[in-house]
This record gives sequence, C-alpha cells and structure tokens, in this order.
Amino acid sequence: MTIRLLAVAAILFVSVSCSQAAEDAHVDVTRPNVAAFIDEMVDEHGFDRDALAATLGKAKIKQSIIRKISTPAEKKLSWGEYREIFITKERIRAGTEFWLENREMLERIQKETGVSVEMIVGIIGVETYYGRITGRDRVIDALSTLAFDYPPRQKFFRNELVQFLILAREEELDATSPVGSYAGAMGRPQFMPSSFRAYAVDATGDGKRDIWNNWADVAGSVANYFVEHGWQSGEEVTSPATLGSRWAGDVPTPRNTLTPTETVESLSNKGVVFATDLADDSKTELLTYEGDNGTEHWVGFHNFFVITKYNRSVMYALAAHQLGQEIAREVAADAG
Repeated sequence: MTIRLLAVAAILFVSVSCSQAAEDAHVDVTRPNVAAFIDEMVDEHGFDRDALAATLGKAKIKQSIIRKISTPAEKKLSWGEYREIFITKERIRAGTEFWLENREMLERIQKETGVSVEMIVGIIGVETYYGRITGRDRVIDALSTLAFDYPPRQKFFRNELVQFLILAREEELDATSPVGSYAGAMGRPQFMPSSFRAYAVDATGDGKRDIWNNWADVAGSVANYFVEHGWQSGEEVTSPATLGSRWAGDVPTPRNTLTPTETVESLSNKGVVFATDLADDSKTELLTYEGDNGTEHWVGFHNFFVITKYNRSVMYALAAHQLGQEIAREVAADAG
C-alpha cells in the first residue's frame, strides 16, 4: 500500500511538473510560424537575425495567458455592477490625491492639449488605479503567446509583437523587461505597442517616452491620444436623459453603440429630453444602461465617442467620465 501511494505521488509530481513546464515553455524559434516571423523582422525591419532569435527564445508561451483571453467572463456585467468596480470611495480618494500631488503638471498638460484634467485622471483611474494595477505578465510573453499560439486573434497580436519589438529598439528598452496585462497592454495608461508608437509622448523633454514610471509622460500620452482622436476642448461629454411624451415605440435596451447616428435636433424631435448647449446639428446618440435603480438613459456627444476609441465600451466611457467628475468635485471641495 505504501509503495502504491509513493508511486501515485511520484506520478502526480511528474504530472504537476510537466504542467508547470508547459505553462512556462520558451518560444521555439525553429517553429515554422516563429521562423517566418523572424524572417519578416529581418527582411522588412532590419533586425539582426541572431539577436532577435535570442530575444524571442527568452519569451515564454504561457497557457495562463491563453486561458485568460479565451475564457469568457462568468456573466455580462450590468452598468450598475460595472460602475461599482471603478467608482468607489477608495478610487475617488486615490484620484484626488493623485490630482493634488500632480496639479502643476496636469494643469500644464491640460493647457497644452485642451484635454481636461478630469478626463486624464478618470482614464488613469479606470485603467490602472493610478499605477496600482498594471499587470504582471512580461509584454514579450503575452504577445508571443498570443501571436504564435492563439489562432483566433493571431493576426492582431502578431502585428502588436512587431510593433513592440520596433518600439523596444526605438526606445532602447530591453524587450524582455517591460511588464503589462495578459493581452500586452503596457504601463500606467495600458497602451498596446501600436498605440505607444503612435500616441505616446515625451512630456518632460528627457528624450524618453516612459509610460511605466514617469507620470508626466503618462498624462501627456493619454491627452495626446484624445487629441489625435478628435477631442474637442471644453465640449460636453454626456447628459442625463429621459424619454418624453413624444417618444414612440419601446424603451431602448442597453447596446454597445460606438458611433453616433443622431443629432441634438433629431433626438429632441424623437422625444428624448436632455440639456445641452451644443448646436442642433451636433452628433449624438441615445445610450441606455441598466443601473442599480433601474434603466438609465444618457445622451452621448462627440467627446463621449472619443473616449470609446480608448476602450471600445460605452460602459467604460461613462465610468471614466464619471470617475473624473467625482474626483474633480473632491478637488474643488478641497480647494474650498
């Protein structure tokens, strides 16, 4: 009996060891798809073959990353549930402290870009809780795993791996060092490599775009992302709405609408009641959410849909906007 138990224990030990080994398997640079990737980087982007192979050989294919990206959430969150995650007393307090500690820098970036401090602070708060939650996976592990071993989105992540290796060369980074989310989003603003190359800025003039450690670069990069996607300085983002007596048809249900199809005038003519100083021909969309106290209606204006360029979710956009508003109120109260 003892011998059998020992044998079973040995089998289990080997099984667990093999499982752990599979979790941490290094990239095999001789695999056809990896070798083809290396050929492309050498031919099209001028990488040294041996150096690139050595770098990719240090990356790990992690099954935990595939599980995270391929396993759907247990349930789809309602707006009420989603809001409770991001708009909390603790996060508002952290955002207020962040604003007050970095006021001069944040106000400078607002003046230079036209993107409000509350929007910048709202985004950083939702993305990484002011740098507290930035991810634990090496970016090269995440992108290599998804580029080479996750067929459903292989094309997207293969391109992000290309972008990451190029930016590591441009920024003189050790490609095996940066960490981020399991999907390869990096630093305090959670930029994907392609977004980093397109929108990250050096806001301090030190010659580096450091979105991991430099708050000015983080805030400046977030603001630049918004500017490049058409943020209109000083314009409204949303307005609470109700369905008036002229509304015809059923009550709308929540949808992830990412493009405005109405105008201030057309929504008003349909019986949607809301307040705005924007012109009648300004683009709008009626948004419906399931909140803690029932159905909520909002009208999203142009700037609202700029926020959805950062994350393609109307719940994300409203949460980031409302978090920034809550923090702005706390900062104003502190000044008072």
